[in-house]
Amino acid sequence: MHKFDLDGIGMTSQRTRDRLVQRLSEQGIVNEHVLAAISSVPRHIFVDEALAHRAYEDSALPIGHGQTISQPFVVALMTQTLLDRPRARVLEVGTGSGYQTAILTSLPDLVNKVYTIERLAPLIERVQERLQAMRRHNVRFRHGDGYLGWPEDAPFDGILVTAAPRLAPQALLEQLAPGGRMVVPVGGDEVQELQVYDRTADGFNRQTVEYVRFVPLLKGVR
Repeated sequence: MHKFDLDGIGMTSQRTRDRLVQRLSEQGIVNEHVLAAISSVPRHIFVDEALAHRAYEDSALPIGHGQTISQPFVVALMTQTLLDRPRARVLEVGTGSGYQTAILTSLPDLVNKVYTIERLAPLIERVQERLQAMRRHNVRFRHGDGYLGWPEDAPFDGILVTAAPRLAPQALLEQLAPGGRMVVPVGGDEVQELQVYDRTADGFNRQTVEYVRFVPLLKGVR
């Protein structure tokens, strides 16, 4: 197993994280649990070593295979939006770098168990190593098609989609528990709406909270 430098460059790394948290707070991230998770998770282990010096910038970075690690503000916003209240069982669609997964597994007061799906086998193998190094055990992994969700373990109290479909996948909506919430970027290649779906007794309430840019959510596995 690869050995990860969880501390980065010691106190300098922590001070850099603290400055990032301060910027996110100024941008409207108010959930103290989410801010604490951003502060505690070593983002530098989720990017290529050559880009580690940029890990605590508020910017997206490439991670290979045509994928990116989302900018911290977007991760924090999506997490804060999903966790307006505790969501015991959360499905993440698009494991990617694993940074969002690590944030979710850092919130035991809000999330008990994380289920995460990734269509690209090399990415999910890397994430498993990283989260094992962080001793995160409240997570299950699947190499699979995110459009299909995880039906045998549904329903989920929350679903977080980290790539953009043209339309919110019906299979994922059906896997939301009553009272559950899904946060998903929806739209074309240039810009998407970050949409929130709340499942009610009569169907779904939908709202748009932000405009974002994500890689497309693709079908199938590789």
